[in-house]
Amino acid sequence: EKCQCQHGDRHTAILYTLLSQNLSHSPAHQRCLCHQRRTVCLRTPHVTCQAASDVLVKTISFVKNLPSFHLLPREDQLLLLDSCWVPLFLLGLVQEMVTFEVMETPAPSMLKKILLDGQSKRQEPERTQPTLAAVQRLQCCLNTFWSLDLSPKEYAYLKGAILFNPDVPRLRASVYIGSLQREAQRALQEVVRPLHPKDPGRFARILLIASTLKSIPPALITDLFFRPIIGNADIVELIVEMLYE
Repeated sequence: EKCQCQHGDRHTAILYTLLSQNLSHSPAHQRCLCHQRRTVCLRTPHVTCQAASDVLVKTISFVKNLPSFHLLPREDQLLLLDSCWVPLFLLGLVQEMVTFEVMETPAPSMLKKILLDGQSKRQEPERTQPTLAAVQRLQCCLNTFWSLDLSPKEYAYLKGAILFNPDVPRLRASVYIGSLQREAQRALQEVVRPLHPKDPGRFARILLIASTLKSIPPALITDLFFRPIIGNADIVELIVEMLYE
């Protein structure tokens, strides 16, 4: 899809082109002006990153306290954790009522880039930044979950249904994991029915909305909530250390 900012003011585009001639030609260094593709960062990173870290610790503690998880082969544990840590973390954000705001990433000085063009080739590549469109999709998913107003038991059994996913490739105990997922789903349904007797579609709606969490890229969550803290470290490796410490 053609970038919408190319249809903006012609003189602005010409000026930008002239100034950009001395800059790197890599797409990663070109700043898009259209609304949806603008890069963003947290408005209050210290507060939000600390809240996100607390949620991640609680998420890993939830997994550690499941005896059925520890009965699985270690290889399966790692595969499940790598596959589901993002939706579990997002459920934690919803449950803990963690809200956040973003702002547009400050633009680097164009004059500085021009003057330091020769030196920029020796610098480390810039980190990727979340886009406004991606963050808006994330916030839409969170808002949809908040509208469900889940009870603590609903959260717990839903997390179990997400964790024990038999469809993750290369699982050794996929049959057993499938039985654990069905058990968690049955427990969730038994909790939902008496709490919401006039809403027979609630159980299916919860599972459907939960499936949208899997569409959120791990890179987005890492770059938005954890990259300011962990730098270039691998978030999955840190999660594994937390699990087995």
